[in-house]
Amino acid sequence: MMQSIFWTGRVLSRAIRNGLSSFSSVAELSVSTKKHPYLVSVVCGFPKDIANGRIEKGQFGDDAWFSTHIKNADVIGVADGVGGWRAYGIDPGEFSSYLMKTCERLVRMEHFKMSEPGDLLAKSYYELLEHKKPILGSSTACVMILDRSESIMRAANIGDSGYMVVRDGRVVHRSREQQHYFNTPYQLSLPPPGYNRDVLSDRPESAETAAFTVECGDVILVATDGVFDNIPEPVLLGELKRAHDLGYAAEKLQTVANSIAWMARNLSFDGGYMSPFAKSARQNGINTIGGKPDDITVLLAIVAL
Repeated sequence: MMQSIFWTGRVLSRAIRNGLSSFSSVAELSVSTKKHPYLVSVVCGFPKDIANGRIEKGQFGDDAWFSTHIKNADVIGVADGVGGWRAYGIDPGEFSSYLMKTCERLVRMEHFKMSEPGDLLAKSYYELLEHKKPILGSSTACVMILDRSESIMRAANIGDSGYMVVRDGRVVHRSREQQHYFNTPYQLSLPPPGYNRDVLSDRPESAETAAFTVECGDVILVATDGVFDNIPEPVLLGELKRAHDLGYAAEKLQTVANSIAWMARNLSFDGGYMSPFAKSARQNGINTIGGKPDDITVLLAIVAL
């Protein structure tokens, strides 16, 4: 089974002012009699522009996410719409949202291969290309599938969203950032007619894939680059250790997701902070300092039995 709770950034910011007891939640729970592993997952996030950004189930600004399950699998994913399209009058959040909603629908209809998360991304992307009304834009994406019967997690990641898995207090698996060059990640794209040569567009088959066995107590973070660009790995590791120590209750896991999202949000607007993004920029010859303001999506899960 998979238990999931969704809390929006708006609810989070209000709760931080008024106390955590003011949270409300929407939960999804199904029961299995077999002792196969399953995911307890929670989500928290913020759009970069809280006042005007999109905050709803499945989206924080231009970021999108989903968390769903079928009988033998739990599937989670995030996508980050490329904000540069806004300058062309294109809503960057539509592309990422369609990509994730289609992945979720394909999973629920069982129209995917449990052993091939990249195939799930590909099917969603190619369906987007065939949509009657063109959904223009670009997006990074990361999808993870837990095969409960085999206790195997399979992942596909394209671009600079990604995942991190912690076991016994150490990082045992982490996705690798895919970039063409600094601050230009691999991305799935559908450019306007006539712009094909001017827009980066990577095939879903370019996604980096991985498969590994999971154990009860493994903590999994799936997030957009707004998290990884602003919070150093040692700090994230500390938060994921804390998630493990708090146990398997979704409400407790949610407090850690909230903490990570709020930390990323605050650091992203700290102009004097040497963020992971600023360090990477300096390694690429760009003398800068500060966080990187961005949409934030934190999808946090723990493997339970």
